[in-house]
Amino acid sequence: MSGCLKLIFFSSFYAPIQPIMKKTAFKFIVLSSMLLGLPMVGVWAAGYPIARYLEFPPKSMYVRHAPFSWFAFSCYAALILSVTLPMAIRSIRAVASLQPVKSRLEPFPWWGALGILAAAVSWILAWTRFDWFTPFQRHTFTPLWLSYILVVNALTYKKTGRCMMIDRPKFFLLLFPVSAVFWWFFEYLNRFVQNWQYTGVAYPSWEYFCSATLPFSTVLPAVLSTRKYLAGHRWINAAFGRFLPFSPGRPKLLGWGILCISAAGLVGIGVWSDYLFPLLWLSPFLIIVSLQVLMQEKHVFSEIRHGDWRFVVSAALAALCCGFFWEMWNTYSLAKWQYHIPFVDRYKIFEMPVLGYAGYFPFGLECALIGNLLAKSVREEPEQEAI
Repeated sequence: MSGCLKLIFFSSFYAPIQPIMKKTAFKFIVLSSMLLGLPMVGVWAAGYPIARYLEFPPKSMYVRHAPFSWFAFSCYAALILSVTLPMAIRSIRAVASLQPVKSRLEPFPWWGALGILAAAVSWILAWTRFDWFTPFQRHTFTPLWLSYILVVNALTYKKTGRCMMIDRPKFFLLLFPVSAVFWWFFEYLNRFVQNWQYTGVAYPSWEYFCSATLPFSTVLPAVLSTRKYLAGHRWINAAFGRFLPFSPGRPKLLGWGILCISAAGLVGIGVWSDYLFPLLWLSPFLIIVSLQVLMQEKHVFSEIRHGDWRFVVSAALAALCCGFFWEMWNTYSLAKWQYHIPFVDRYKIFEMPVLGYAGYFPFGLECALIGNLLAKSVREEPEQEAI
């Protein structure tokens, strides 16, 4: 009898999750195959040496980036402003129209204060060069971001009485290994465009992998925790809860079209890197959304057909907020990165050219998308539905 009960229990638990896991695995296999294979096919067809794209750690610079162009800079700036300016104006109006309300705030948690202290100490150690700290100087990025994650969760808890770290510990902890894998894909794609390179210290292969994986693991927890904090603000709801409804016709045809364009772009990304480098940020996102559309699943743009842009805006702004701290803390760190952006590599804020910050908007949507896929895989409510 007990054996039958166990069989019934496990069947009831795993039966609903199996289709979700299979769909997630299918999307991951398709995405991985396209991201890893198509750029290599392109450079192989162009006759470029394959070995240089597999160099590890990546040291050689072989991409010659186009010089600054006022025409390209103006076009990119006009495109970015056409998207962001209306939303910025709407946000300002929403903030101005809000009436003050008294809301019950939770006390700032002790672990948030600990995060502030740890961030201050880590920041000092990252930007100074104490002799006694020399062996650890190159590893300051990870404690900085662990501190940031603690603080932003504490701020969310103080504002709403809830936060990801406490309410969803399993999901929160899983974000770290998933984040490391997630960012290594971008490191791989960067080999074909070389928009950034790491400087300051040299590592052997295995040490480079371990030293890089630790900070890479903080990306998703930082962005998604920040999105949760931003989503708790009244102006987000006031400005974008009822915004412009948008629902393109023939979604399957559009999905196939975007998937094919993304595939073609990935093939050419290493050959025409000066023109296709934005696909480094756009392609992973477009591929997964296209697959979700074709499989008739809910995706990050599902709610905008009703005019609800809150999830999209909060995710994009979360990455921009994290991007500010990434670039700022990078400025005087020992182990750091530098950018090489074709056509627009001028007017830098920290190390990043000013127009380069626009890349954080689609990156935030990618982070939110991965978070939703992970939530469904572990049978938790996706952030999009919990907003």
